[in-house]
Amino acid sequence: MSRINILAVDAMGGDAAPQAIIAGLEIAAARHPQAKFLIFGDEAAVAPLIAGTKRLKNQHELRHARDVVAGDMKPTVALRLRDSSMRRAIDAVLGGEAAGVISAGNTGALLALSKIVLKTMKGIDRPAMAAIGPSAKGDVVMLDLGLNVVYDARNLVEFALMGELFARVTLGLPRPTFGLLNIGSEEGKGDEILRTAAAMLRESPIASQFHGFVEGHDIAGGTVDVVVTDGFTGNVALKTGEGALKLVGDLLKRVFTSGPFARAGYVLARGGLNRLREWLDPRRYNGAVLLGLNGVVVKSHGGTDAEGFAHAVDVALDMIGQDFGARIAAGLAAMDRAMLSTTADE
Repeated sequence: MSRINILAVDAMGGDAAPQAIIAGLEIAAARHPQAKFLIFGDEAAVAPLIAGTKRLKNQHELRHARDVVAGDMKPTVALRLRDSSMRRAIDAVLGGEAAGVISAGNTGALLALSKIVLKTMKGIDRPAMAAIGPSAKGDVVMLDLGLNVVYDARNLVEFALMGELFARVTLGLPRPTFGLLNIGSEEGKGDEILRTAAAMLRESPIASQFHGFVEGHDIAGGTVDVVVTDGFTGNVALKTGEGALKLVGDLLKRVFTSGPFARAGYVLARGGLNRLREWLDPRRYNGAVLLGLNGVVVKSHGGTDAEGFAHAVDVALDMIGQDFGARIAAGLAAMDRAMLSTTADE
């Protein structure tokens, strides 16, 4: 089987591993019959689970890994575990056996191992973490979500380019719009880094898709398809949004269980509420992607169930199938040519 169809899987990462991981892969195997999963984990624990599947058992290869990267393990310790399921899965991408890797394990360890083992692509100074969330007008991509708290204008331009391509691949948008997250939408708002990045983007090959500055309310409002920011701000915005969604769910539950009339109202509104539940289901948005590395790296939420993990696998296979790395390289080359041309004209 071609390497393009192979995804390396850390079967031991996550709160409900390996059961939720294998169950999720079974769902994904039905959706992607041409894919193959190179699974790393404790053979004694994983093999019986795979044997009980219908489709996955014909679409996998299992390799024993002795060690497990614990959820509270420091990245420096994880780096020393050469036979962990996470490290072996990443090594499979480095060795060319797989085109991408997915893990629901320790986020810090996955980031550190991926950056050290796979390294960043030529032309990318810093990788970024991107994910999809809900908005009033559909799905919205946001990056960076925690990798970079130190950054410059060029980094934001790179994030914008990678986010634009990510939206093309995952959302199927031919010309996604994007904006820089700022404290105001006016042109003079923000610090020098933001203003410089905006000026660079207005001279870039994707300038026609650049909306300009956006504010916090624009994320859920769907003003743009891609929201670009630094890792510190992005992570705060992400966690705030997750908390807001949970609050909405809890409040709705309280409202519709507060008395007999409220419960009757729930029966009448059940169809609409079910659609709302599906729209805001966090499993639908599971799967954050580390953009800018030499290989596809997807981080699943550690507490997800089988359906959520299957969605993260969908994201990974979409990235692999669309040859995302080559498209980023081409986009960067076009960006650099445009920047050089602008500099020469000046």
